[in-house]
Amino acid sequence: MADWKREKALWCSGCALVGGCDEAGRGPLAGPVVAAITVFSSAAISGLQDSKILTPKRRLELHREILNCATAVGIGVVHNDVIDDINILNATKLAMSKAWRNLPLKPDYLLVDALEPDALRAKVRLEGVIKGDSLCASVAAASIVAKVFRDRLMSWYHKTYPQYNFLKNKGYPTREHYQALRTYGCCPLHRRSFRGVVNE
Repeated sequence: MADWKREKALWCSGCALVGGCDEAGRGPLAGPVVAAITVFSSAAISGLQDSKILTPKRRLELHREILNCATAVGIGVVHNDVIDDINILNATKLAMSKAWRNLPLKPDYLLVDALEPDALRAKVRLEGVIKGDSLCASVAAASIVAKVFRDRLMSWYHKTYPQYNFLKNKGYPTREHYQALRTYGCCPLHRRSFRGVVNE
């Protein structure tokens, strides 16, 4: 369970607003990578965890709490064509920068899951925390916001490309997804630089 220890220490040190940053969608074969930043001024929510280990129902419950309790939320989206151009790591950092730009209120300090993007470091004091989404509540909150946003986006894409069943797999590499690639080839949402996409 993620906790507020790092955030509380930062609040006590004089940082009034502390942000957490994480992404969703680095591994899929299709769709965008989405980053989110959630900003808090107090330990407002309990039970936050890495979004990947939450049930869909619990994730949505926490998502509602986050949107109600966070001081600010920013989301950044980088689509598959850009991922193919600049690679997934750089696309993830770009999505984080976009999330920062979309924040209506900026934090004094930012905790980031694993990464320390130079573009963000130029704007705010930050710390990359390994397994941050499992350790830091604000980062776990960001992981939930990013995943819910991306899942909804992929469910919407499913209406246009139902043959790939994005509603279920959200673009991730499953046996069914690979079979659909063999049958139908790529669609405009697929990351052609990813192994197995064009070859299937």
